[in-house]
Amino acid sequence: MSTTLTAGSTRVLGLIGRVSMYRLVMASLGLLAVISLVLSFAGLVVPQPLAIVSSAVVLAAACALTDLVAQSLLRTPRRLESSLITAGILLFVLRPTVEPVGLAGLALAGVVASASKYLLAWRGRHIFNPAATGAAVLTIVSIWAPDLGSSAWWVGSPWLAGPVLVLGILLLLRTDKLPIVLVFWVVAMAVAFFRTSVQFQAAGFPVDVPSVLLQVAFSSPFLFLGAFMLSEPLTLPPRRVQQYVVAILVGVLAGWPLPLGEITLGQERALLVGNLLAFLFCLRAAVRLRVARRRDVTPTVRELSFHAARPFSFHPGQYLELDVPHRRPDARGTRREFSIVSAPEDLPEVRIAFKDGSQSSYKRALAAVEPGSTLAVTGVWGDFVLPSRPTSPVLLVAAGIGVTPFVSQLRHLVATGQDRDVVLVYVVSEAAELAFRDEIAASGIPVVVFSRDEPLDLPTGWVWAGPDRVDAEGLFRTVPDIAQRSAYVSGPPRLIAALAPALAKAKSLTTDAFAGY
Repeated sequence: MSTTLTAGSTRVLGLIGRVSMYRLVMASLGLLAVISLVLSFAGLVVPQPLAIVSSAVVLAAACALTDLVAQSLLRTPRRLESSLITAGILLFVLRPTVEPVGLAGLALAGVVASASKYLLAWRGRHIFNPAATGAAVLTIVSIWAPDLGSSAWWVGSPWLAGPVLVLGILLLLRTDKLPIVLVFWVVAMAVAFFRTSVQFQAAGFPVDVPSVLLQVAFSSPFLFLGAFMLSEPLTLPPRRVQQYVVAILVGVLAGWPLPLGEITLGQERALLVGNLLAFLFCLRAAVRLRVARRRDVTPTVRELSFHAARPFSFHPGQYLELDVPHRRPDARGTRREFSIVSAPEDLPEVRIAFKDGSQSSYKRALAAVEPGSTLAVTGVWGDFVLPSRPTSPVLLVAAGIGVTPFVSQLRHLVATGQDRDVVLVYVVSEAAELAFRDEIAASGIPVVVFSRDEPLDLPTGWVWAGPDRVDAEGLFRTVPDIAQRSAYVSGPPRLIAALAPALAKAKSLTTDAFAGY
């Protein structure tokens, strides 16, 4: 999907991008819990303060203990943040209570939610949203044991709509899922408005349109469901179009809950149906890679080559998520995303590249991987793909290691014999950091290099733009026909912010801003 970013939104992305996704979600849920507690003391939300506190403690303990047992049995890394996130979501979905039987029901939901991460999983990825799974099971069990409680979605309160919206938008900017969730919100609210209007008319009451719209928008759980649950990257399909399909399906089912015996296909059950569809989209992505070799591409860039155990499908420009199990992982866990350097035509060979310098536990583990080791790809995602129309002129802008998706695309063009109007602007700190020169040169496209020092022996068609840092004016100067081109930018948010005035003139803009999850 083409996305135009302003300099302001890019600066926000840069700031929140410094925080791990797990910690950002956990902090957002914690802040939302504090706000809810304050509102509870003021009598503005349904649960009582003691019920919120006691329920939070029980849910956190149930989720954390279940995760601890499962991680010990499976010998997987400890992930307390994941436990607390699941507990935090359940706190707002289920009915808080101080009753012992009700607390037992909350504990059951927490155990089921956390256990589902391991029991309902496929090649390292859980199939269903854990919190939705726990809430759905408790709701079904409550048919026979109503005192255990059920889902209540008390977060759908007008007093919580503002905080949920603000915190949710921050999370969605971090994961680049705001357009997907916006579609869900619009669909869910439109369907809910139509359903409510039909019910009013059937009962012989006039439809007060403004009142119904306000009720649907701010007195429903759609904001929370979309921002904190539907947007979870682990249960979304790989392509943007597929994500829109899932968002629309969940929006329709959540907006008009269908009766299923004694329960309805409500919020969390609607999400589970969407998760199942997403899983079917993802079935082809899981594959194991055997490490074949490693090499130094530049003084700071390393490349890993793998042999895929079986063929898998990807589009040039997409990225894979690689699981590298290791002891004492940091807050981001054992998985990271890497643009695929190789082209689909190179299979079964698969290549990725990364930059040294990070002291994260993951990078240290990746650096220690020996040839012959086997690692799991837990997903292939991304819409950072060239326009389908081969006559569409394209501008590629890469900063440092951000050139990797373009290498895959250019290798694909060479392998398939395509002659496209493509210009690459390649920004590096110094000439020695020009990675994959031979592969880019083999495509025959013009390349403009920005670096502090002048590169030696540049390939034919390559020019050095000088030692100045690239900015909007410099981009206009080197690519004067930018308004006729579809622009693709791969690099840090600060680069996109610097180029925003020029990139806004392009026919379309697709970014790969290194935000990650």
